[in-house]
Amino acid sequence: MKGWEFTGTNIPLKIVEKPDPVAKPGYVVIKSLAGGLCHSDVSALEHESWMPMFKVPVIMGHECCGRIVEVGEGVEGYKVGDIVAVCPMNAKDGTTPGYTRDGCYGTMTTAPVEQLVKVPEGVTPAQAAASTDAGMTSRHAIVVNGGIKPGMKVGVIGIGGLGQIGMRVAVLKGCDVYVATRKPEAQELARSLGAKDVKANIKEFADVGLDVIVDYAGGGVTTADAVETVKYGGRVVIVGMAKDFAEINTMAMITKHVTLVGSIGGDVDDIADCLALMATGQLKPNIETIRFEQIGEGIERLARGEVKGRLVAVYDDWCAEKKPPGLRK
Repeated sequence: MKGWEFTGTNIPLKIVEKPDPVAKPGYVVIKSLAGGLCHSDVSALEHESWMPMFKVPVIMGHECCGRIVEVGEGVEGYKVGDIVAVCPMNAKDGTTPGYTRDGCYGTMTTAPVEQLVKVPEGVTPAQAAASTDAGMTSRHAIVVNGGIKPGMKVGVIGIGGLGQIGMRVAVLKGCDVYVATRKPEAQELARSLGAKDVKANIKEFADVGLDVIVDYAGGGVTTADAVETVKYGGRVVIVGMAKDFAEINTMAMITKHVTLVGSIGGDVDDIADCLALMATGQLKPNIETIRFEQIGEGIERLARGEVKGRLVAVYDDWCAEKKPPGLRK
């Protein structure tokens, strides 16, 4: 197998060759079909503070979709040939793909059975890979930690790779969604995805009575604005990490009984729900595909802020096509 290996901060990823993995008990071996590129990988390459989370050297890539090629002892419910998405969290042994075990910036990877989610017909591997982090994280923030219900008024700050999925999920769950984003093209995208209204700043919705606001930007001031804007007894969820600190108006938070919640990642249920919505054709995240050989270049593009939506590497020609898994072997 080949893979893009991470060895430390400020050291570019390099392609290495390693022996093919072998399935150990409770695990499957996967032929990578698609691997999503994530801004957290850029952060690890640029900031020393990320190093304690890694066991180096390791092949990066935690947004994975692939075909099972070997099943380990004790694995039930999955077989060779199944196409699966891999949840990057909650492994029983504590490992994380792309961090502490080789991930899907490799042509092969492994996963424990508890991290597997079957990919339904009608979902491409590129879409499935995007569901494992962008989908999982955005859905968990707005549905689980946001606690949205049909008929609620939901505010969304930021329409990037996470925000566009989160707001669309809220629309599909029957909520009225109010979006705050400054970029004209992002405002247009939000409207096309079913936003009730779109403004440049969430504070412009102060009279709407927003039940929940999810801050997918995390720009510091964006979280502060959300606390001041959400209705009495409302909830603010912060998932974006553009800034490490926010100065909050604690008077507003206390007197309005605002609940402020942090959200990170999710679980297999979040991924399964995203995949089900993708299978209906109602959830279509903005995805740009590249080849395996372009992963290093793709990381550099992410670092320069040149990517809109999600960037996904595909390892077979058919992975990027809008055809269901299984049509080609």
